[in-house]
Amino acid sequence: MAAISTVRPCIPTVASWSMPDRPGRGRWPTAPVIYEIYPRSFRDTTGSGEGDLNGITSGLDYIASLGVDAVWIAPFFLTGFEDGGYDVIDHRVVDPRFGTLADFDRLVERAHDLGLLVIVDQVLNHSSDQHELFLRSIQGNESCAAAYVWRDAKPDGTAPNNWLSFFGPPAWTWNHKRQQYYLHQYLPSQPSFNLRNADVQAKHRDEMRFWLNRGVDGFRLDAVSAYLFDERLPDNPPARPETRHRMAAAENNPYSMQNHVYDLLPGDGASYAQLLRDWAGQDVWLLGEINTGNNSVEVARDFVCPEGLDAAYVVDLPESDGSVATVVDMMDRGAGDGAIAWWMTSHDQPRRAAATPGTARFYLLLQAILPGPMMVYQGEELALPRVELSRDEVADPFDLMYWPDGPGREEARIPIPWTETPPRYGFTYGTPWLPMRWPEGVSVAAGGRDGVLSFFRAVIGFRKEHGFGAHRVSWKEPKPGQLELFLTTGSGDWLARFNQSDRHMPAPEAPPNLCSHALTPLGLPPGGGAIWRR
Repeated sequence: MAAISTVRPCIPTVASWSMPDRPGRGRWPTAPVIYEIYPRSFRDTTGSGEGDLNGITSGLDYIASLGVDAVWIAPFFLTGFEDGGYDVIDHRVVDPRFGTLADFDRLVERAHDLGLLVIVDQVLNHSSDQHELFLRSIQGNESCAAAYVWRDAKPDGTAPNNWLSFFGPPAWTWNHKRQQYYLHQYLPSQPSFNLRNADVQAKHRDEMRFWLNRGVDGFRLDAVSAYLFDERLPDNPPARPETRHRMAAAENNPYSMQNHVYDLLPGDGASYAQLLRDWAGQDVWLLGEINTGNNSVEVARDFVCPEGLDAAYVVDLPESDGSVATVVDMMDRGAGDGAIAWWMTSHDQPRRAAATPGTARFYLLLQAILPGPMMVYQGEELALPRVELSRDEVADPFDLMYWPDGPGREEARIPIPWTETPPRYGFTYGTPWLPMRWPEGVSVAAGGRDGVLSFFRAVIGFRKEHGFGAHRVSWKEPKPGQLELFLTTGSGDWLARFNQSDRHMPAPEAPPNLCSHALTPLGLPPGGGAIWRR
């Protein structure tokens, strides 16, 4: 293979970061590996065709065998299910389709027995339009109305300003009973809370403490960068070309055409994160979703501080189809200090990272050695591929709004294949809520595509053994599509290379400690990633 003169090369880096000192959070490691569970699609124990809490409990031994530190359980609260469970009717009630509070308590107990920490979602930004407070606000209860954002129409009857919802349509919906518009940054069925309201704050504080009293170890905070807005309601200006490509929305979505400087006030939100820390206490791990798209890394780093969040995650990498150039851009903007959690797939993002088993291995290795927490979504350890759904099989409102130009969210929610037997694949003994058409050899029982499950366990073990995630890193982009990382952990110095170019990348003479693809005499092949001890 093509060799470089030494395994410890001269390092002309773009920049470097070291992990700053951060407070300990009880039993939490500095940079945990978090496994996201979408309850509806994990495992069904009742035959309803929808996953449930007991199904999660039955799968915890498997999850623990992966070597991850924690499970993040997406919403299982009482919901209208207009937006995949993120339209919450009551934050303290388990939706009957998922089980009961007693089922949840057993889940937490079993997770802790296995050494797993438990994160649950907190959807503080908005509620369902079926929430009691919102229904009472429509009927004229002004204290309940103050919990939301009601505003009068302009003299010509139009909305108070030009703000758009994240899904594209206007962020204001008229209610004929109140004769006012209400704000919703997502669907009309998700009215935004007025988070500056003291009663709303007390409500959210008590809900967080309710779940902490049931043994929860951390919270994932939904849409944290969207919490606050400019109460003067000025129009948003057009998006600048240099920021539009970073938007957390496709270019066919008009949301990407605005510069969201008034409907999103992350600077105020960062101080709000300190309030959340006060509510949660010092031993609870807090993870924030930053989905503004505007200066996302910079915003995330404002939220992460000893008195605020422990980490945040942004959409830049998955929205760029996992480009290593995006990794460089994010690191240049501050993502190298451990404040950013690295991820590729979620219940809201297509399974881009698993186009092939080799691609899955590439991204698993990359995520595992970058500084900061690592987040994986159920099925990534199996290299589950994208499976297309027809229009009549899709119910997600966002998918239907942009059908067929997607990429859509529903396909990432197709239930997990536990066995090789279609059409239920061990997920249910009923009819799955989404059709399961998995190719042969991708199930848990089969070890995932091309043995990716074994590689996943090896990568997580390697990360933990050598202290990746909490380390010093320097980087450069030798050529377009190529990434070179120089890392220092408690176990020594490391060199990693990731190649998305169309030509081989030089490789050290020493064999790699871990690689996604076999090296050739020419070095690291296109699509490959590898790491060496220096």
